Amino acid sequence: MVLNTENKDLENKYVLFKLDNEYFGLGINNVLSIEKFQDCTRVPNAPVYIVGVVNLRGEVIPVVDLRKKLNLEFKENDKDTRIIIVKSKEVVVGLVVDLSSEVLEIDNKNIDKPPATENKKMREYIKGIGKDNERLIILLDLDRLLDLD
Repeated sequence: MVLNTENKDLENKYVLFKLDNEYFGLGINNVLSIEKFQDCTRVPNAPVYIVGVVNLRGEVIPVVDLRKKLNLEFKENDKDTRIIIVKSKEVVVGLVVDLSSEVLEIDNKNIDKPPATENKKMREYIKGIGKDNERLIILLDLDRLLDLD
């Protein structure tokens, strides 16, 4: 699925995905497409969270396992596993997630600051916590997640 993200009205829209049983969100302006999982070509000496690279429509894209990056438990890839292709500061990367479910608009008044935790690295990746009815959605800061700052 390729997303059209040229519209400025998309500022409060997020692509939701799941890791374990938690919902996460990325600003739709950073999401280029959502792809079915495909095998990656391993890259020697890459960080442990880099699965490898894929050839997507003629472009070689590095793929990050978000479970490893966020220190979550290992899970086998299955039919629901997706690669979310994102772009930030001219860097294009694929993010492996358990399931990508929907696009959701979250009003700024429904976004809280990240909680104070001992794990400063994890907190650095979180832009805020979105609230949608009964769900809490961890909104990720893509630049920090990809170490682009």
